[in-house]
Amino acid sequence: MRILITGICGFVGSTLARGLREGWPAWEIVGIDNYLRAGSERNRLALRALDVKVFHGDIRSSTDLESIPRCDWIIDAAANPSVLAGVDGKTSSRQLIEHNLGGTVNLLELAKAWRAGLIMLSTSRVYSVRQLAAIPVESKGGGFDPTPAANQIAGLSTQGVQETFSTAPPVSLYGSSKRASEILACEYAEAFDLPMFINRCGVLAGAGQFGKIDQGIFSFWIHSWHGRRPLKFIGFDGTGQQVRDCLHARDLLPLLTKQMIDSRKDAPRIMNISGGIGQSASLRQLSAWCEQRFGKREIASDKTTRPFDVPWLVLDSTLASQTWGWQPQTPLEMIWSEIADHAEQNPDWLDATMD
Repeated sequence: MRILITGICGFVGSTLARGLREGWPAWEIVGIDNYLRAGSERNRLALRALDVKVFHGDIRSSTDLESIPRCDWIIDAAANPSVLAGVDGKTSSRQLIEHNLGGTVNLLELAKAWRAGLIMLSTSRVYSVRQLAAIPVESKGGGFDPTPAANQIAGLSTQGVQETFSTAPPVSLYGSSKRASEILACEYAEAFDLPMFINRCGVLAGAGQFGKIDQGIFSFWIHSWHGRRPLKFIGFDGTGQQVRDCLHARDLLPLLTKQMIDSRKDAPRIMNISGGIGQSASLRQLSAWCEQRFGKREIASDKTTRPFDVPWLVLDSTLASQTWGWQPQTPLEMIWSEIADHAEQNPDWLDATMD
């Protein structure tokens, strides 16, 4: 089997490539990356050493895909994944749509031409910001937690946000570009009888992630704490109690390989894949862990809530568990410890991977 991974030199793409190379050595892994993300060149060299062929190209350009040999599956790990992209002045809205939606169109056409399957790594940010912000929460143990009144909200279980939760706008430009990609992918799958799975991921983390304040927040926070860089709680009174769940990127592999080996037509096409309640935490709780590991730090506070920020976002992955027997494998504190070890071994990591 030959597999194409887009965005292969990013954190998630390179993690999947290494894992597939180690666990399924008979499979051929190829990838494409435009190297726009600072630090991606480091992964290119490491993947080359593993005999992974990396094509320099951009999925926004259909001609860049023409030199790639036919593959059996495409794993789409390429995206501009920031919820602030297109509105923060760093990336234009047109660029964002071209990356996340235009690139999807080219990959769907490629899958159609190859008669290949496609696995799209989508996002929890397809869910309605307005509905997420309306979830009633209370402070508990240093993090926000839904109150019992939240049980009445459609698509919200005691385990988190389900696939049936509202996706009505606003979801951010980023979220809408991924939601539009999801809809197109489902249409291509039906129209051309293509194997297609859309895995909506929450926060992914692990050692070697290019941490930024708006992407890879757990990695950014731990590296910054270790490096004595300025840190700030932003929004919701500046107390750092917003809660997200966390999944190690390599924990995607058991699911993705099952989907590629046995592309069951009875399996739901769209599923949440995330750390869930058991692997959720706030920055305030992470800070307490960092203090134990690295020592005390002062953290600034900004009470201004940013666009699209929500107090609590944890995904319910029960459907994936019931369908594929999938579960997160790496405990939350093990993920944090792995990142902390990496920070100690690579004290200049944030500088080396800064845009």
